[in-house]
Amino acid sequence: MAAAHGREEGLTVSFHVLAMRLLIAAVGRLKAGPERELLARYVERTNAAGKSLSLCPLDIAEIPESAAKTAAKRKSDEAAALIAAIPPGAKLIALDERGKSIASEDFAKLTARFRDGGVQTLAFLIGGADGLDETLRKKADLALAYGSATFPHQIVRILLAEQIYRAVTILSGHPYHRGG
Repeated sequence: MAAAHGREEGLTVSFHVLAMRLLIAAVGRLKAGPERELLARYVERTNAAGKSLSLCPLDIAEIPESAAKTAAKRKSDEAAALIAAIPPGAKLIALDERGKSIASEDFAKLTARFRDGGVQTLAFLIGGADGLDETLRKKADLALAYGSATFPHQIVRILLAEQIYRAVTILSGHPYHRGG
C-alpha cells in the first residue's frame, strides 16, 4: 500500500492507494535455464520499480498442461485451471494471436487506467500449445497479440513480462523505454 500526502489550506490530507496486483497465469512450466532466469529478472525489476506506482506484485501462476487426447478437451481443461488460479473480480487480458496489437506506450496507459480505476488484480492469460479456449477468450476484457506470428507460450510469457516492466518504466519516467 502506497501512502500519498497533500496539503490543502493548512490541512494535511493523507490517503492510501491500494496496489494493483499483476498476474501472469500461463499454461506450462518454464524449465530451469535462461528463459526462466530472464523471466525472473523482469519479475524482480517490475516488483522493485512498480512499488512506488502501486503496480505490484507481479506474480506468475504456472498451470499444468492438460494430458487430454483432443485439443478441444485440453483447451477446456486448461481454461478451467486458469480461471481457478485467478482471484474473483480480476480484469482479464488474454494473450491470443487474434487479439489487438498495441504500442508499448498504449499498454502503459491501459495498465494505469486499470490501476486508477480501482482494479485489484490485472490477470494476463496465456494458453498452452493449443491456445486459449474460446470461452475464456470471450470472458477476457481484452485480447492482446504480439503481431500475427505464433510464438511458443514460454516465449510469450517472457515478452509479456518485459512489456509489463516497460510499462512500469514508462509510467515512472525511467529512461529504459526510448520510444519516440
